[in-house]
Amino acid sequence: MEINKEYVLNLAKEILTIHSPSGYCKNIIARIEEETNKYNLKFETSKKGNGIITIPGQDDSYTVGLSVHVDTLGAMVRSISGSGEIKFTSIGGPIWATVDGEYCTVVTREGKEFTGTFLSTSPAAHVHRDSATKDRKPETMYVRLDEVVKSKQDVLDLGIGVGDFICIDTKTQVTNNGFVKSRFLDDKINVASIFGLIEYLDTNNIKPKHNIKVIISTFEEVGHGSSHLPSDIDELIAIDMGCVGDDLTCTEYDVSICAKDSSGPYDYDMVSKFIELAKAGEIKHAVDIYPFYGSDVSAALRGGNDIKGALIGPGVHASHGMERTHYSGIEATIKLLIEYIK
Repeated sequence: MEINKEYVLNLAKEILTIHSPSGYCKNIIARIEEETNKYNLKFETSKKGNGIITIPGQDDSYTVGLSVHVDTLGAMVRSISGSGEIKFTSIGGPIWATVDGEYCTVVTREGKEFTGTFLSTSPAAHVHRDSATKDRKPETMYVRLDEVVKSKQDVLDLGIGVGDFICIDTKTQVTNNGFVKSRFLDDKINVASIFGLIEYLDTNNIKPKHNIKVIISTFEEVGHGSSHLPSDIDELIAIDMGCVGDDLTCTEYDVSICAKDSSGPYDYDMVSKFIELAKAGEIKHAVDIYPFYGSDVSAALRGGNDIKGALIGPGVHASHGMERTHYSGIEATIKLLIEYIK
């Protein structure tokens, strides 16, 4: 089973650099639609902005849903101080200690973009006695604009206002030995995984056993990404990051199969099937329980959808901070999905 590694990694690198905090995903959805059109597959957009890709199967009496999310963590302008500093509110749950000193882009409602830097309110070691010890959180941080601003009015005159999105730069790199390191691998790396799957099916002229609908979710990080599904979906597989850390067996080189997260157990038969296929195909995998986690399947079940669900994905280290995975884990995820839908 030969996966097009170059295609997957190049696409991952591109989409990781497209800003898409929850609520501002129109540009990334347009790029996904463009990629989908290369394979002559049907692409639709739901009322709340989710993308839906349909892959026809041999048997259209049953539909398997695959859900990945393109929305990311980020921030939004909360207020502007008298001296022109931007105070912000969180979108999702970034680890703010890792964001201190990071570059960002403020996007106005008119589409203007301004660069800046997230900083502590005690940013200078030569000035502030607590520069190294102050908590890093929105209440003790601000965005320093790369503009000559000395007052609130100066910032307003640029067109920046309350409710404008603040996008954190991703610092994406793909190393020669297969590591992918970037903010927001959760979950854009698996958008690339899905297209690795689509490319494999297209290249090898394979038609999946059942119809497949891929949900490109745009509000996962705030809890309701796939809360409403097309009515013909019978089961949903969230392809999202696998957890790496204490009391977990997954590494960056594995596909993680989640048996349970904080929303509860996943479907017994689906989880068992994934484990069986991984073993039979000698696909490097781990079965884990995620302590602080919810997925698009969690949102779909809470939304009242009558489905069964599972969660798999490549191991990602340092989630919600400076994340890293390895191509081995991405490839294992794609291969396991291929085995499942065949």
